[in-house]
Amino acid sequence: MDFEKFYQDKYPPGIPREIDLNKYQSMVDMFDQAVKKYADKPAFSALGVTLTYRDLDIQSRNFAAWLQNKTNLKVGDRIAVQMPNVTQYPVVVYGAMRAGLVVVNTNPLYTTREMEHQFNDSGAKALVVLANMAHNAEKVLPHTGIEHVIVTELADMHSPLKRTLMNAAVKYLKKMVPPFSLPQAHKLPAVLAAGAKEKFTSATPTQEDLAVLQYTGGTTGVAKGAMLTHGNLVANTLQTRPLLEDNVEEGAEVIIAPLPLYHIYSFTLNCGIMLEAGGHNILIPNPRDIPAFVKELANHKFTSFLGLNTLFNALSANEDFQKLDFSHMKMTSSGGMALTSATAKRWQEVTGCEISEGYGMTETSPVVTFNPPSGIQLGTIGLPICNTVVKTIDDEGKDLPLGEPGELCVKGPQVMRGYWQRPEETQKSFTEDGYLKTGDIAVIQEDGYVRIVDRKKDMIIVSGFNVYPNEVEDVVSSHPKVLECAAVGVPDEKSGEAVKVFLVPSAPDLAEEELREFCRERLTAYKVPKEFEFRDELPKTNVGKILRRELRDEELKKRG
Repeated sequence: MDFEKFYQDKYPPGIPREIDLNKYQSMVDMFDQAVKKYADKPAFSALGVTLTYRDLDIQSRNFAAWLQNKTNLKVGDRIAVQMPNVTQYPVVVYGAMRAGLVVVNTNPLYTTREMEHQFNDSGAKALVVLANMAHNAEKVLPHTGIEHVIVTELADMHSPLKRTLMNAAVKYLKKMVPPFSLPQAHKLPAVLAAGAKEKFTSATPTQEDLAVLQYTGGTTGVAKGAMLTHGNLVANTLQTRPLLEDNVEEGAEVIIAPLPLYHIYSFTLNCGIMLEAGGHNILIPNPRDIPAFVKELANHKFTSFLGLNTLFNALSANEDFQKLDFSHMKMTSSGGMALTSATAKRWQEVTGCEISEGYGMTETSPVVTFNPPSGIQLGTIGLPICNTVVKTIDDEGKDLPLGEPGELCVKGPQVMRGYWQRPEETQKSFTEDGYLKTGDIAVIQEDGYVRIVDRKKDMIIVSGFNVYPNEVEDVVSSHPKVLECAAVGVPDEKSGEAVKVFLVPSAPDLAEEELREFCRERLTAYKVPKEFEFRDELPKTNVGKILRRELRDEELKKRG
């Protein structure tokens, strides 16, 4: 089937199928134009400090100048950036790109083992790290090729007096900074001050040049670096904008950004799409602290919200959140994990705003599909974004017709160049005709919308029948006494595998039999969970995604 032709008439009025992707030569070019156009507009806010686009321009320029004049780093060298959602992040990332370096986004909560692997695999020569995590860097650095270290503290973007007081409070009163010794390290405020006195010559990368090494979660095997070029990231920024329709007004948006900027989802949306549109990004350093999060929300007339299922769930259940003013909110974007219908319904009841679910992955910069606000179909991941073609294939690699579940494959300018120094892994990830294989099982509907059935590797096979965890979780989570849940396959003598659900109840009187009866009414017999396990919490990634694999591995180990 010709999927390119199929999609020509599937878009709402006003949304183009193809757009010009040559508006910007690189992320640096896009940045330069944005900071000039929106100079006096607020760009990023966090922890009581706001950087305007002019501030962002000046400070990132100073960081770039320091890199060019005070280190031996060359264009194309890799710099690891390890910090949460603070205003230093965009300064450092754009400063690095303006100096011609390749950014290696690094999770601040990584273990020393994970850090050492990523630093060595990427060949990083420099590291910018938050002081709160520097004790781990101290242990790892001797085993890496990192030559330059910059340490930043939480309040570093404040005025000198306030910076000193706040950083001292974080270190000595709140005891949030474990002791470390990195005598060779430079402090970020000193770096920026020194860079201001140096000459700066902007790098001029092309769309073909590498911009970011974005490491995959590593839940299967070793973590791999997806090579994302300037062209990939620029394309995804420009491709996604039309599907947001008229919900993005240039220079006027205020977007809540609780998901970590080091994650590709937030990186592209906040440091790409919203930067290009002159938006004001409200960074939330610790979204798990719901009371503090809600208190911060009360300070802003926010127009957009970026999140994922577990976060929407937690906020909707919070009484203070329910009292907030949502009159300015036009759009809520969901990705990263499946959105359950119960969560979507509750969010809309509380905020009055429908959730537009999208789909993407690290390897696609990340957006592949999105639900346009004027045509949201709950339970789908929407339509392919501009200049993108999707199809489904069977286990032999043959194209499948509409309506038949198969592995989702994607082709477009946002698809990575490949995995860093892993040609064999790269080759395995693509079809012979150049489509990236996502590893997700999907159905393409007659109207062009795509529905994810599940991860290929998470599928449960009960007596030869395929059971998709998403479907089971959607039903269980719709029970009024269930907060969140995860379904996994466990060994079973009779059926090969059986469904087990781990869940966090929202009411103390929830009984297992009540839940099983609820499922019997809504699921075919072989899909009904055979076992339930009640827990206080479920294991999650730092982005908030429930770790089914960890639960499954734990269960297998327990059963011997």
